[in-house]
Order: sequence, then C-alpha cells, then structure tokens
Amino acid sequence: MKNLLKTARENKNLKTREVAQLLGIDQALVSKFENGNRKPTREQIVKLASILEIDYETLMVAWLKEKILYEIGDDENFGLKALMVAESEMKYNAAFKRDTISNSLKSILNEIDALKKVLDQKRALDSYRIAQALELEYTFESNRIEGNTLTLRETDLVINEGLTVSGKSMREHLEAINHQEAIGYIKQLMEKGFSFSERELLTIHNLILRGIIPEDAGRYRRVQVMIKGSSHMPPQPYNVAKEMEDYFIWYETHKNKMHPVVLASEMHERLVTIHPFIDGNGRTSRLVMNLILLQHGYVIANIKGDYDNRMKYYTALEIAQTNGNKEDFLLFIAQIEKESLERYINIIG
Repeated sequence: MKNLLKTARENKNLKTREVAQLLGIDQALVSKFENGNRKPTREQIVKLASILEIDYETLMVAWLKEKILYEIGDDENFGLKALMVAESEMKYNAAFKRDTISNSLKSILNEIDALKKVLDQKRALDSYRIAQALELEYTFESNRIEGNTLTLRETDLVINEGLTVSGKSMREHLEAINHQEAIGYIKQLMEKGFSFSERELLTIHNLILRGIIPEDAGRYRRVQVMIKGSSHMPPQPYNVAKEMEDYFIWYETHKNKMHPVVLASEMHERLVTIHPFIDGNGRTSRLVMNLILLQHGYVIANIKGDYDNRMKYYTALEIAQTNGNKEDFLLFIAQIEKESLERYINIIG
C-alpha cells in the first residue's frame, strides 16, 4: 500500500505537506503512511482515495491485506485457519443481508432487472430527442414537488426557448434552468466514469442554487433547519460535516454490495435525512439517486409532483426518517423505477 500512496501522490504532483493539509493531520503521518511505519484509519483511507484519485476498492483491499498480515505475524498455520473461518462467516453474513430484503422488494427488483435486459436490447433505438423530452419532464416534476408552479410547457419555453413566462418569479425560472444544467452535469459524470464523492455532490448543489442563494450554493448549511410538514429534526449544523463524512464512507463500503436501485434509494434517503444544505436538498438528493441509476445502466426514476404521488413520497420518507423502517421508501422508489423503465421501453418501441 505504501508504494500505491506514494506513486499516486507523485502522479498528482502533490507534496506530503499538501496531502496532510487536505487530511487535516500532521505531515509526518503522511510520510509514515508512505514508508509503511503507520497505518491510516478507515476514515483516512476514504479521504486518501478521493484526494489521490485511487480506486477505493483497490486501496481498501491493500489496507486490509496489510492489517491482516500484521495481525497474523508468524502464526501462519493459525492464520490460514482463521482466514478460512472468517471467509465462511463473511459469506454467511452477506447471504443474511440479502435475505433481509423483503419478498415484495425482491419481486419488484427482479421485474426491474428483467425490464433492464429488454431495454439493453433496444438501446440502438434510443435517441437524443427522447432523452431530452424525458429529462425535461424530470426537471418539471422534480421542481413541482418543491412547489415550482411552471407547467411542463412553460418549463420547456424557459429551458429550450429562453423565454420569460409572465406571472412567474425569477426563482422559478432559475430553478428550471439550473435543474436542467444539473442533469447535464450528472450525465457527464456518468459518461466519463467519475465516481461519486463530496466534490461531485457540492457541484450538483451549486448548480441547483446558482443565482438563487449564491452564498449557500455548494456549501453545507451553517444554521439549524426544520423540514416543513415533517417531525424529523435534521442534525445540528456543527454535526453536518461529520454526518456527510459518514455518508460517503457508507457509500464507498456499500456501492458494490447492493442492488443499484436499493443503493440509489438509500443514498437519496440518507442525504435528504441529513439535510446538509440550507435549500435544494430534495432536488439534489433525487439527482444523486439518478446519477447512481444512470451509472448502472438504469433510467431516471421520475417521481411525479402531483398531490397523490408527492404525499406517498413524503410519507415513505417520514417513516424512514422517524421509525428507521425504510421498506416503504425502497418499495416506492423501486416502483417508480419500474414504471420509468416500462415507459421508456414503450416509447422507443
């Protein structure tokens, strides 16, 4: 691992002092990481992977390997036996986690994957115009959930014709334009194969609030907030940075272990529950969810903004946030993704 860290740092033309500043630790510790005299913590591994642009899985495997070998030491026979027992238990735990998904959720995930196979066979029939129309609908619906009163036609005129709609506020115009640009950004991330990290999240949020609340665009909140109509109380502002650090650690440790639809739903729910921004949390959370879905070859899950769907959405979120039971929310998002896939397939023929 030491060679991995040093090579990555040198490739990025960073000094150990600069890496130490980004990690918030003493420079001497970075040197010890590189010469193998000190092991980073799990949290530091996550940050190092992001700072040095090393694949998290590669770095984590190297880190765990060194920890295991250090603990085993010269006890090779006992060490090999212990590894066999550990492997068996890990496989059991993984199977147990898979089995904890309800039968209802398993069933709809199977339907989603069957639909995705059909879509994959029809990708050649896809077109830019179809994607553009569906993305416009997504912008309209996501903004409608948050109270934007532009109609679908008006949203189209604002985004694609550059027109100003009489009787609508400047904020509503900016919300439409900004959201469409944010969709373009997550598509760029998906196409270029970027991994999702704090930098990408803050860029998405910056696009959402640009020109609306510029001083808070792309920045975590510094005041306490309440969610209108919800009994859930988001964490205090001084806890937000730590909560978000844990959020990205959770993502890195689960991103290759969960069904993509469940992963995307979890990332959505966890982010909106932390509520790290002064405004734009819902739109940003849904964009993060859809970035993950697109990265795995699924389609945008477009939650409708009409009263009935909005209430189902908020109710499922409220249960997840107050009772810790995410089943309703996971089922809700899975159903939305299933319907979005079915519609996409029907459109492209």
